[in-house]
Amino acid sequence: MTWPTQTGLKYKQLLQQQPGYLLPSSAVFPGLSWIRGLLTMKLLAHILCLCLPLPWAQSNDEHAQGHAHASAVLDRCKGLEMDAVAVNEEGIPYFFKGDHLFKGFHGKAELSNNSFTELDDHHHLGHVDAAFRMHYEDNPTDHDHMFFFLDNKVFSYYQHKLEDGYPKDISQVFPGIPDHLDAAVECPKPECDEDSVIFFKGDDIYHYNVRTKAVDEKEFKTMPNCTSAFRFMDHYYCFHGHQFSKFDPKTGEVHGRYPKEARDYFMRCSKFGEESDHLDRERCSRVHLDAITSDDAGNLYAFRGHHFLRKDESNDTLKAETIENAFKELHSEVDAVFSYENHLYMIKDDDLYVYKVGEPHTHLPDYPKTVENELGIKGPIDAAFVCQDHHIAHIIQGQHIYDVELKVTPRAAKNQRPISLFKKVDAALCGPEGLKVIVGNHFYNFNSTMQFVASRALPEQHRVSMELFGCDH
Repeated sequence: MTWPTQTGLKYKQLLQQQPGYLLPSSAVFPGLSWIRGLLTMKLLAHILCLCLPLPWAQSNDEHAQGHAHASAVLDRCKGLEMDAVAVNEEGIPYFFKGDHLFKGFHGKAELSNNSFTELDDHHHLGHVDAAFRMHYEDNPTDHDHMFFFLDNKVFSYYQHKLEDGYPKDISQVFPGIPDHLDAAVECPKPECDEDSVIFFKGDDIYHYNVRTKAVDEKEFKTMPNCTSAFRFMDHYYCFHGHQFSKFDPKTGEVHGRYPKEARDYFMRCSKFGEESDHLDRERCSRVHLDAITSDDAGNLYAFRGHHFLRKDESNDTLKAETIENAFKELHSEVDAVFSYENHLYMIKDDDLYVYKVGEPHTHLPDYPKTVENELGIKGPIDAAFVCQDHHIAHIIQGQHIYDVELKVTPRAAKNQRPISLFKKVDAALCGPEGLKVIVGNHFYNFNSTMQFVASRALPEQHRVSMELFGCDH
């Protein structure tokens, strides 16, 4: 045996010179000579562990460093291929990549086990193969459950709690469905012939009947292999790499100009590719609006991230432009905007910017000023609007709405009232047809602010992309 270090050599000499050093001799304690020998060999092995670089230890260290590095660079705007996509109980998309999770259309990644702890308790969460939300009201057993597939196991969560008995084998819960899936998506009736789940594995497509547990294997010839899939706003999307295609869940047919760039429609990114159709993206993006208003002439302004849409009242045409170009002092990402006396009042964080409407818009001197000084309320603000012929700015903050009389100085936020219908309002627009309240990808019509505050039942739901901006896909 060779001793590779000076430390090892000293231990060898010590053992040679004083063989009774570690344990009393067998003369004193009969029968212990074999124990001394055993412990001596154990000591030698321990010394070797300290002195020699072990391949498995080095490998694990490199893996840990690689894992930490991968976590540090997770940026969905750089074109990630997601492992799975699912919508939670509140309609918020969850995008899974490795052991991380992106919630909604913007924001940083977080560890998946922060939200779904048991995934790590039962299985090393390197990634999620597939995920979907079971949303069939006539199936109380599985309604509003989220299913996650990892290798040959399936996890069922209800209100972010793992159900008793899970994880289970996929074959036990979904007989006839293979392990190591690529993607899965729910398909309620009548979008599918029966309440179903569509599973994807390579070229193979499986329609699983939730009620009968029958499996119908199909071939979707015109659709690429899906790395993830999900149902959103009654449409079905197959993600492949960082692109996606909208497909018919019954036939797999893809209609229209696909594939499209996922970052253009399902993420809020500051930069887009040279081939990106900015107008189509802003019209059809699934990312919620940050703010919306209309000026005295009836021209519509809708803000999202670094861009905004302008819809001209005179000819009903839409234009997409960067906030940086039209409102350079703001740069990007406003919180709320309202129009009053031919001026745009634009709120960003704790500051209020005011622009006179025109070509170009004119930034008023001495602005920005604080929201608190100008409107009598501390930021941040979720939404704001002024109804025609009124001098009151209605400010929405969390689940409360306030009134600010604009003709009075100093201004103050008064008449606080609770909002019962929504946890959070993204934007609001008041005009001749009443009040439009925008939450996520939908808006709701109210005859007046009073009706909005007093309502206890949701009115009919409308799609922002389709009914406000005429997006047909």
